[in-house]
This record gives sequence, C-alpha cells and structure tokens, in this order.
Amino acid sequence: MAHLFEPFKIREVTFRNRIAVSPMCQYSSTNGYANDWHFIHLASRAVGGAGIVITEAAAVEPRGRISPQDLGIWSDSHIESLAKTVALIHNFGAVAGIQLAHAGRKASTAKPSKGGKALDESQEGWRPLISSSAIAFSQDSPVPEALSLEGIQEVIDAFAQAAKRSLQAGFKLVEIHAAHGYLLHQFLSPLSNQRQDDYGGSFENRTRLLREVVQAVREVWPQTHPLWVRISATDWVDNGWDIEQSIALSDKLKSLGVDLIDTSSGGTIPGVHIPIKPGYQTEFAERIRREANIHTGAVGLITSPEQADEIIRTEVADIVLLGRELLRNPYWPHLAAKQLGHDKLWPVQYDRAWL
Repeated sequence: MAHLFEPFKIREVTFRNRIAVSPMCQYSSTNGYANDWHFIHLASRAVGGAGIVITEAAAVEPRGRISPQDLGIWSDSHIESLAKTVALIHNFGAVAGIQLAHAGRKASTAKPSKGGKALDESQEGWRPLISSSAIAFSQDSPVPEALSLEGIQEVIDAFAQAAKRSLQAGFKLVEIHAAHGYLLHQFLSPLSNQRQDDYGGSFENRTRLLREVVQAVREVWPQTHPLWVRISATDWVDNGWDIEQSIALSDKLKSLGVDLIDTSSGGTIPGVHIPIKPGYQTEFAERIRREANIHTGAVGLITSPEQADEIIRTEVADIVLLGRELLRNPYWPHLAAKQLGHDKLWPVQYDRAWL
C-alpha cells in the first residue's frame, strides 16, 4: 500500500514523495521574469521537503497573464532566470515543474491586494482580451474577442514554444492549465463557449483546443518527462462543465500522452456557491482515477498530514497538492514525515533541533 512518503515514478522521473507545491500566483514579476522572490519562494519549498515544486501559472503570451505581475515564458529571454530557479529546486531534492497558462478573458486584472478588478491600458492593462466567445466573465469585465481559427493556431503554437523553453530551462514536469475559468477552460465549458464552428457546441468540439494543445506540447516535450493537465472537474452550475465530461476528457487526454490529471474545480463564472469543506474536491480526483484509469492529483483544503496520507493510502489520488498550507509553513513535509513516522525512511536529513 502506497503512503505519502513513498517515492512515485512517472515515465523516467521519480518524485521523492507524493507532496506537490500547487501552482500559486505570486504577483512579483516584472515583464514576466523570475527574480529573487521566486528563487527564495520556490527553493524554500524544496528545502522544506516537497517532492514536486510547481511554479505559478507562467503565461505563454503577454496577453495571457492574469495580472501584469505574473510570471511569463513567452520569450527566450525568460529562460535564464527560470533556469536559475530550476537549479535551486533540483539542488534541494525536489522535481521542478512549470504550469503553462493563458488567462483568456480573465486576463489584465489587478493583483488581489489591489482589488483584482479589470485594468485598462492606462493602468498597465491591455486590450483586446481573447476567449472562445465574445462573452464577458462578469458584468464588470471587458467583453473579449472570440478567437479566430488563425488565432487558435497561434495559441496552440504559443503553448508548444513555451514547452520548448521549459525544457531549455531544465524543468522535468510540465502542467497545462485548463482549469479555473482560464482560456482552455473557456473552450471546455458551454457556459463560456457558444461557438458554432469546430471548436464549439459538442463535447468533441469544445475539447478540441485542449486536445490540440496537448498534442503540440507532447510533440516537443520529451517522452521521458511527465505531462500533467489541471482541470476544473465541475463548474458547480447546471448545464456547465461537469464530472462526467471530465472523466471522458481525461480518458482522451491519457491516449494523447497526459500522465496525470490535477483535479480542481470552478472558476468559469463568478458568484457560484461551492460547498467548501476539507478535501472537498477529492471525490472528483477519485472518480477520474478510477473511471478514466489515469493518475490524479488531489487539491483543495488538504491541511493535515493524516488527511494527506489517507488520500494516498486509500487510492483516492496519487499525488496531493498543497497551496496555502505550504505558504504558511514551507517545512510542512518535514513535520508531516516526523508525525507519520517516516522521518527515518525518507531520504532527507533530520538533524535539526526543532524537529
């Protein structure tokens, strides 16, 4: 029976345990570049004992940033600072991953500490925004332009080029962000996608862009390296994207070379009631793992070592991704190992007095 601190191998990459640092926006970049904040923030989670450290969403185009302060990988000039980040993570025993993303109609917003509202060009924002259809995210959001077929191909190529740069920077894991109401999710959900062409309408058409992005990335990403996709398993709204479609999608993605589904939820439209409780999304990870027969990651209010360990032991998921808990305590994995009795088994030195 697997447990939280058992190593986990996908393709030719071995993670020292089943704990991953979930991608979390840091709002600390200038023009997309990683800097001292990212070096310290991400490396400290590797020192803290996580098996996998994934960067925040890295925009594949400048217009794909959520905020002007987001990390980017749309230019070769971003590679050098990211490579330094990767080297630090690997030096401290974790596997470095990067999340490739495009915000679509949810781009060009202020960071949360500044209110999170849409920014125009006079406020460091940009136009136009793009999406599957010309439907605004909210009544306070600008109306995006529906992507043309040519524009869709440009987005696919942007993801592929970003994957190439990720490899050059030394990352061993790529995760494609298709969740939380961002661009790829905007194509998946019938709430945001009202197209009448080959990229809208049916399940097959709404999933086409994500499948083509995955194919393009897998073509340039080494077969030895894992490829993950983060999805929102449900929109939490009737007639939206749901778990049944997520299972069917995951089955298709597996056949295209995706190794793990990072299972989150929500984000397509604002004001939705989500029944938040500890581990509230784990049932989605379990169903996808069982019914699509693919590795899954569980995320969402996972806070205690016992809770995380149970998720792995009961085969709900293969990986647990922690976000805010690892912001509060970068050394959570060390303390969890001691609490669960794995501090002598796990290949990390435990010679600190505070342990």
